[in-house]
Amino acid sequence: MKRNAVWTMCMLLVGAAVLTSCIKDEAKNKECDITSAWVQGDEYAAYFQDKNQMRKADISSTEKEIVFTVNSLLSLPKQLPLFFELTPGATVEPANGSMQDFTAGPVTYTVTSEDGQWKRQYKVTFKEPVLPSFMFSFENVEVIDYKTTKSTYHGFYELDANGQRLNVWDSGNSGAALTLGVNQKPDAFPTSSVDDGYKGKAVCLKTISTGSLGQFMKKPIAAGNLFLGKFLVEKVFTPLKATQFGTPIERIPVRVTGYYKFRPGEQFTDLDMKEVAGRTDEAHIYAIFYKNKDAQGNDYFLYGDDLDDFAKLKTNPNVYKVAEVKQLPATDQWTRFEMFFEGKDADSQEVADKKFNLALVFSSSKDGALFEGAIGSTLYIDEVEISFEKH
Repeated sequence: MKRNAVWTMCMLLVGAAVLTSCIKDEAKNKECDITSAWVQGDEYAAYFQDKNQMRKADISSTEKEIVFTVNSLLSLPKQLPLFFELTPGATVEPANGSMQDFTAGPVTYTVTSEDGQWKRQYKVTFKEPVLPSFMFSFENVEVIDYKTTKSTYHGFYELDANGQRLNVWDSGNSGAALTLGVNQKPDAFPTSSVDDGYKGKAVCLKTISTGSLGQFMKKPIAAGNLFLGKFLVEKVFTPLKATQFGTPIERIPVRVTGYYKFRPGEQFTDLDMKEVAGRTDEAHIYAIFYKNKDAQGNDYFLYGDDLDDFAKLKTNPNVYKVAEVKQLPATDQWTRFEMFFEGKDADSQEVADKKFNLALVFSSSKDGALFEGAIGSTLYIDEVEISFEKH
């Protein structure tokens, strides 16, 4: 019996040693991402439009900025507790749940991976859901480094009255970066900045080929676009779901004006890159004023597949007003455009409570979302002004 007991004890010790060895040899996690963030505490709910806006879930692994929308920065407390869900084993500094002052501008959080070898920074910002100004001159441009292909492209942003950055504009450039190949410069992308605008800089939108990969996927072209909203790069292979249109607005829009130049490409092609005889490419400028909550009170956005057929917008209960430039004749001279919003009336109090979004879209090919157009079509945009109803 004693001998059996000794044997059993030895086997248990050996098993424990093997198990311990396995645990020690297991590689530690290299990820350092924030997957969700939230303000905790019912006492803070009054500062948000609704409780849903107190949490940012499913944060993309490509994000560098986390933005919370609050009713007013002026009344926001100087200290708020912000909590994070991190990738397994990761840590964050400042500490998870610590009180921070977001009224003075963005707070930078640094996430460190479990193995301690990787770090990533996020800027967390609290902003009011309003457009920064009524005039967009597109002077604020950054060069974005897409390290995977060693390429760079342009991004546009605005500044509020306090000089704080507002990322209200986006384009499909981050998606194009996946197909254009290596060492590409900003002027190779569908959306870029140019110096010879109507005043100062301007936006250049051009329709390009997406190469062999794009043709294989039946997405042979990429139209240059710029829009109020966000491009969700993780949905790039379902591009009509990758474009999320609209940013909150607290006034009712009446008119959009601006300046453009346009030159269509030589050959209009269809989804199979076959020439469509007799058809000339057209540029497209339009805007949509829509309610940003559904009937159940959930956040609501318009996506590319909502806008590929304007007739469908008339039956969308969330859409209140639409504006569209009917024609954009080809011209090499800066030419003024104008479009007016038409549709049903919106409740002024709901608008004041920021329950509506404004989507403003510019595209070098009208049917670019359907991957039809002419390679080389080029639209320039500058000095865009949005007019609103008087209070």
